[in-house]
Amino acid sequence: MMKLKTRLSLTLLTFAATSLLLSPAAPVCAQIAPAPTGAAATAPASVAPAKAEQPAQARDRAQAYYHLALAGTYEDNAVSMGRPEYIGRAIEEYKLALNADPGSPSLSDALAELYFRSGHVREAEATSRGLLKTSPNDIDAHKLLGRIYLRLLGEGQGAESATVSASNVLDEAIAEFEKIVELQPKTVEDRMVLGQLYTVKHDPKKAEAEFKTAQAIEPDSEEVVLNLARLYAESGDMQRAAKAIEAVPVNDRTPKMEFTLGAAYDQMKQPKDAIAAYQRAADMEPGDLHTMDALAQALLNNNQLEEALKQFKQLAEADPQNTEALVHIAEIQRRQGKFEVALASIRKARKLDPTSLEAGYNEGLLLDVLGRSDEAAQTYAAMVDLTSHANGAYTTEEKNNRGIFLERLGTVCLEQNKTDQAIAAYQRMIDMGGETALRGYQGQVDAYRNARQFEKAVEISRKAVDADPKNRDLKLMLAGELADLGKADEGIAMAKALLKNSNEDRTVWLALAQIDIRLKRWKDAEDAFNKAEPFTTKKEDRTYLLFLRGELAERQKHYEPAEQLFRQVLEIDPVNTMTLNYYGYMLADKGMRLPEALKLIRKAVEIEPMNGAYLDSLGWCYFKMGDYELAEDNLRQAVDRDQTDPTVHDHLGDLYEKTGRIRLAAAQWELSLTQFAKSSPGDFEPSDVAKVQKKLEGAHFKLAKQENVIGPPKPE
Repeated sequence: MMKLKTRLSLTLLTFAATSLLLSPAAPVCAQIAPAPTGAAATAPASVAPAKAEQPAQARDRAQAYYHLALAGTYEDNAVSMGRPEYIGRAIEEYKLALNADPGSPSLSDALAELYFRSGHVREAEATSRGLLKTSPNDIDAHKLLGRIYLRLLGEGQGAESATVSASNVLDEAIAEFEKIVELQPKTVEDRMVLGQLYTVKHDPKKAEAEFKTAQAIEPDSEEVVLNLARLYAESGDMQRAAKAIEAVPVNDRTPKMEFTLGAAYDQMKQPKDAIAAYQRAADMEPGDLHTMDALAQALLNNNQLEEALKQFKQLAEADPQNTEALVHIAEIQRRQGKFEVALASIRKARKLDPTSLEAGYNEGLLLDVLGRSDEAAQTYAAMVDLTSHANGAYTTEEKNNRGIFLERLGTVCLEQNKTDQAIAAYQRMIDMGGETALRGYQGQVDAYRNARQFEKAVEISRKAVDADPKNRDLKLMLAGELADLGKADEGIAMAKALLKNSNEDRTVWLALAQIDIRLKRWKDAEDAFNKAEPFTTKKEDRTYLLFLRGELAERQKHYEPAEQLFRQVLEIDPVNTMTLNYYGYMLADKGMRLPEALKLIRKAVEIEPMNGAYLDSLGWCYFKMGDYELAEDNLRQAVDRDQTDPTVHDHLGDLYEKTGRIRLAAAQWELSLTQFAKSSPGDFEPSDVAKVQKKLEGAHFKLAKQENVIGPPKPE
């Protein structure tokens, strides 16, 4: 018999396993009487009940057409009248039609299709499987089986068919689509599905082959290009992902292609190319919020603050409830030094969404930058409460978020010299376990070092190792603390015991080199760096090793090699704050190329405005340039943030002396000597102490002379 199209499409009628979702009832045809109730409700009044008995072997096509027509009527009425029970009658009529014409593939296909649409997946599968026994190349049966297995895959774990276990559903789906593309080799859509299935199967070569075949059939297909790019991206080959889109002429690319290309450039750390791609996508689809956001973020990543600010403001105007855009606006304003304006922006974001973790984090940062430490601590404490669970159970992401707020709370407490409160915050991190606990232990060690309680720092390090004896990072932390406490041989032996002649040795050799630098064992440090070199392959690892080599050269007063190493770091990573600060300070301290030094240090402070060491460098550079007002502003901020650093007190003392405030200078130099006395020997040069002592003696002499000449001093 001729092939008949199924009356209902999948998009019009979707049946769940236990219930039917129907369209609003349409006007009922005149020949259909109102639906009866009770036993008579099994069929429309104008249709005679179906006769179940048919000759088993007869091919009565007239009867087949008759029952097929009734099946179609029942399907129509199921939709128009909102009567899901008619689906059951339609199924029965298809069965009777098959009894009348048992060899009809089209009837089997139609019945299987109805089973599938009405949620009877197992029956649909069984019907299609039965048909394939006699018609193995029936394309509709293969396509329906393919759809069945795709649905089961979409339903996730536990979904299985009548004949296929859940673990084999993917293989069966692949088998069906392999057969489909064999029977219909020119169908792009089916090859795309097969390629995606191979991707799920982690068979990238076969997936790529299908996508490329589809591309040969339809070269301009957006879906084909994007799936190829996605395949390469998921395998970590971002360059091939980008090239798959770059192969399409610019004028033929769609907004989605350009957006995906921008994302690939983002991953490859090519912000200028990402900006260009996102801009092309935005030009094609003006006002698309997703593209605007990506473009704004790329501009921000490329340090194009004004352009990024403009984009984020447009986003905020287009969507006044967009908290994330306001957070970025505040971030840019903070980086521009507009701290009060940034605080107003972030508080607007928090008002929109009091639960926004990002907004709460940034409000705390801004309050800290503004020197409002108590408010910053209160903000972080509130965010800690917001992220807490009464049962103490946290997901990995929740642990990380909560740990960040506790870490910031501890840092603010340390800035206020509230060591006990900082220790308590870090202890709560330790109590959460995992990576958060590791950072908590490090925080406690840093807190005790900051308080010059080195014995306590070693005690906490030992406690950390006892809690997680297999953790190499904790053992290296203990090794460093032992060396600083004067137990260098024990610390070095502990670190060397971790060497395994593997890639993991890089971290150990770097730790040993840093211990050697603090012990002024320059040759040993150089040897350790050389041994770390073969394991240093990643970009970020390379920049860190170059920085450490630069530090080693500078500590030995080899300034030209140090400068070359720092320049190499900045060529790879122009926003490496450690290098920007160290290099800038080295130049400023030697009085060399002060405008260049100022530019380097200001960039570091712009990125980390709360870093006391960076603020000290900035103040010292201004001092060397003779700008004493800006020098004092930054040096005072540095002292407020790091009251235990003897060098910061020394610098502020020099500023006070230069501006004629000898008594204030003497007070700072006394604080400097006090902190030198408490410091670890690896933290300073003996000659630095001698210089401060000489300056203090000179100040006392001047003050005594003034008192003899003019009497008691006036307040400075």
